[in-house]
Amino acid sequence: MNRFLLSLLFALAAAFGARPATAQSLDAFKQRLARTQLVGESEMPASVSVTEYGDAAEAIAEAVRNVRHPALKAYRVCIYVDNGPEARSGAAAAKSLFEETFPGTPVYMFYENPYFRVTVGNCLTLEEAIILKGRVSGTFPKAFPKSEQLSLGDFRR
Repeated sequence: MNRFLLSLLFALAAAFGARPATAQSLDAFKQRLARTQLVGESEMPASVSVTEYGDAAEAIAEAVRNVRHPALKAYRVCIYVDNGPEARSGAAAAKSLFEETFPGTPVYMFYENPYFRVTVGNCLTLEEAIILKGRVSGTFPKAFPKSEQLSLGDFRR
């Protein structure tokens, strides 16, 4: 069921989000509407009258900026968490070691007061996270799966 929903979300994202949004100028819109159209058997030019209010374009731009990206419950594997005096350097070292040992797997370093965390992978199910944990546990024996809210953009990598 989760895979079906994710497939559906990816299909929607591909249909609507994968293309770059292109704005149409008001003049181009008027010209497109004013093209000659067939009315019955004869051609008649169309007449278009457009009234644009001053703040309409800004309202649309603001609405586009405030679009929320859907998030879903997913999992990552936490390979490092600490809040000691050397936590920042330890997190950076864990991130570097992971990138060298497992190239191609996404790795993220966060600071969530008071902890530095390093998480890896983008797993849709807990089973996937457990498999990833098994792969990395030789290098990072304290690794554990962690539930997170991820956006669809995280899975594009």
